[in-house]
Amino acid sequence: MKTNSLLLAAASLAVAFAAPAIAQQAAPFSPQDLVTLGRLGGTAVSPDGKTVAYIVTTTDPASYKRTPSLWVRSADGKGEPRRIDTGGSASDPAFAPDGALYYLSDRKVGEAETTQVWKVDVASGVTTQVTAFKAEVSGFELSPNGKRIAVWGDIARDCATFGCESDGNTALPGPGTGRHYKDGAGFVRHWDAWETPGNYSRVFAFDLGADGKVMGEGKAADGPVGTLTGDSPVKPFGGGEDVAWAVDSQSLFFVARQADRNEPTSTNLDIWQSKLDGSVPKNLTETNKATDNTPAPSPDGKWLAYAAMARPGYEADRLVVHLINLQTGERRELTGAWDRSVASLTWTRDSKALIATAEDVLDTPAFRVDPVSGKVTRLVLNPGREGHIGNVVPFNDGRLVYTRDSIDGPAELFIGKPGKAGTRLTDVATSALAQRAPVVTQRFSFKGADGDTVWGQITKPSWIKGKMPSVLFVHGGPQGSYNDSWSNRWNPRVWASQGYAIVSVDFHGSTGYGQAFTDAINRQWGGKPLDDLQKGFAAAITLDSQIDGDNACAAGASYGGYMMNWIAGVWPDRFKCLVQHDGVFDARAMAYETEELWFDEWEHGGHPYYEAPEEFEKWNPVNHVAKWKTPMLVITGEKDFRIPYTQGLAAFTALQRRGIPSELLVFPDENHWVLKAKNSLQWHQTSFNWLDRWLKKNEK
Repeated sequence: MKTNSLLLAAASLAVAFAAPAIAQQAAPFSPQDLVTLGRLGGTAVSPDGKTVAYIVTTTDPASYKRTPSLWVRSADGKGEPRRIDTGGSASDPAFAPDGALYYLSDRKVGEAETTQVWKVDVASGVTTQVTAFKAEVSGFELSPNGKRIAVWGDIARDCATFGCESDGNTALPGPGTGRHYKDGAGFVRHWDAWETPGNYSRVFAFDLGADGKVMGEGKAADGPVGTLTGDSPVKPFGGGEDVAWAVDSQSLFFVARQADRNEPTSTNLDIWQSKLDGSVPKNLTETNKATDNTPAPSPDGKWLAYAAMARPGYEADRLVVHLINLQTGERRELTGAWDRSVASLTWTRDSKALIATAEDVLDTPAFRVDPVSGKVTRLVLNPGREGHIGNVVPFNDGRLVYTRDSIDGPAELFIGKPGKAGTRLTDVATSALAQRAPVVTQRFSFKGADGDTVWGQITKPSWIKGKMPSVLFVHGGPQGSYNDSWSNRWNPRVWASQGYAIVSVDFHGSTGYGQAFTDAINRQWGGKPLDDLQKGFAAAITLDSQIDGDNACAAGASYGGYMMNWIAGVWPDRFKCLVQHDGVFDARAMAYETEELWFDEWEHGGHPYYEAPEEFEKWNPVNHVAKWKTPMLVITGEKDFRIPYTQGLAAFTALQRRGIPSELLVFPDENHWVLKAKNSLQWHQTSFNWLDRWLKKNEK
């Protein structure tokens, strides 16, 4: 991505977005607003295209209890939306071919209060409990003919049906409470939970009776004991995109990785096909030792599309679309010439095209992929500012139902044709946000490390006319992006609404700019990204005279938290303060404490620490603690097993030992993210009080 452009993109070339006019008395968007704002959940479209269903989660402003509810409305936007009485929580809506609406709910029946599958007749409101298993249902997928259902949840591997008396966990032999993991156990803990060997997320298929309820014992997709053993959907983040019915409703495609001693170092996810007759499932991608995911059968039953990486052990390799001819076995790579990584796949109803989403610079648009030529065409669904597009459902007439969010606001549901802005079908948060003072967002580019073009964004309050203190945001991943999308955790709008100019930079290693740019952070954690951050922050200050670069703090989580620790030692005189959340402090300890070993080892040359300690020590923040001087707020969660909370404790100890002003915020019930409503409010209040302490006193 070499460029001959000037160091700083001319202001006339920067993409600026005008904020709507708003009354002067409008209050800024607050942490309380962020925590209690309505949130759009799962969406579904009826087979006839006339009705959309969606989940809206509301949060009580006093108790902070969150309540997800099920809504339906006409897809033409006419009439009013209608709430369906589910008698409990609701999630994962899905329409059957006959128009019945299925969903998950924890509705209490008698003394039982477990999450099960329910269905409702949209017209009459009559509900039917579809499943009543002993085990909790985590998700489901209806067959194309509407006569079968696949369900998944945590089930003992030796259990022949969906739920047995024993959970199969071999790590709790008793008589005490100790967890006992034997040699070759693989994961001991993963993301935020201790592993339960013998118990996995498993998919079972059941027939549906005339009464709409499941029948029989069901068939396990993973086959007999002793064959495939692993989680499907894949933990910790897999969902419905990992499971797909064949068009004839006779077999099931699913994603799984073998669970064994090698699992912590393996990214070898495969796509399997089960005949659902008790036989061993077939591994359709056995020859590829890297990730294969997102199975998507074509409606005509001819093709299976899926996404695949090429390099084993690398979780951020490019996801390329591949096709398997289900009739002949022919295989071919479809989008190898397109330097973008697909995030989702769905077919048009006539099987003549695939619709994919993928990050592209600072947007996440939808693209049309020709299954014959592999030609990729970007679909413009919001001219001028695409933002983040997701959950795309194509109609026969060329229309698409989709969700869109941006820095300005969270996801809403839209319908429309490419080339012009769609019609908004929901008002989950738009009207509420209109009562708050807006922010303005401007994109900019500059020459970063190696002379490459690097992009960033400036988000600032619209009502401040003079200089304002600034905060440099550093994203996590590290293969990620602070693109034009909404976040309920690191939200530029709520930070800017505190009176700060927020500057984010998509440094080398970021996604949406081609695979070479993403790869550039490997073995360069403290090198090229820091160069980009330094140049990008300077470029933003030059571009926007309102940014007070001399009165600035920096903040980041995960890799961004690592960068706070790195900045503290190698760029110690730049910022008034730092906010460090779940960041790596000691690379050696991290190498032995984290759970998904492939990530840390790939980033440092593909070796475990003991084989190449110099690779880890080169960019190790702990080696520069003697130069630390910048005040730092450290935040961590005790259930974070990705970057264990001991890393945060160690950073805080270093700060305290050196006498540097510092604070520590520890959440005993949070993982790598802060998700609970009250905790989120505390997280924001603590962070903003810290910024105010060091920046507001210096305002000119």
